[in-house]
Amino acid sequence: MIITLAEEADLPRLIKFRTDASAWLRTRGTDQWAKPFPAEHILRSIRRGEVFIVREESHVDAAATITVDRDADVRLWTPEEISEPALYVHKLAVDRAYAGTGLGGSLLDWAGEQAVQQGAKWLRLDAWSTNSRLQAYYLEHGFTHVRTADNPEVVSGWAAQRPAALRSSDGTTHRLTSPSMRSPSGRRHDGTASE
Repeated sequence: MIITLAEEADLPRLIKFRTDASAWLRTRGTDQWAKPFPAEHILRSIRRGEVFIVREESHVDAAATITVDRDADVRLWTPEEISEPALYVHKLAVDRAYAGTGLGGSLLDWAGEQAVQQGAKWLRLDAWSTNSRLQAYYLEHGFTHVRTADNPEVVSGWAAQRPAALRSSDGTTHRLTSPSMRSPSGRRHDGTASE
């Protein structure tokens, strides 16, 4: 699997990840991602070099996506926690054709490696407050539940973290490789300046 920075042309595919996931989640009894996500928000993340696409080969359709940034939700994390260096995972989605293959776990491990390379102490995320299956998935992948927001307007209020670490994918079939990539700011995705 190859992971690359998303480009503006990938926006329709990124939106499709979300609508496909929403439809599947609805069959599982959850309203997660039922509300359309603003395309402008995704586009801003693409332009900042925070959105990644995973493909088996460079010319085939995307298998997964993940957004990794330093944007802590102040409604979920305390000022002390926000002051700690951390990377935050958002919008992790795997195409149903790759469900059950370990690709999601490999992406979380890849994000943990990015956190280490960027000097972060934590890899953090938030999950849908009422999606107990998703919460269990993250717990199985080494995350520890920190808190659940009591604000009913924070639907993705289940906050969790794990130490930033280089981890192996413990038996999964995917090894993500990252070609040398430059973000729109001229920095490689690992946070170092490009040559």
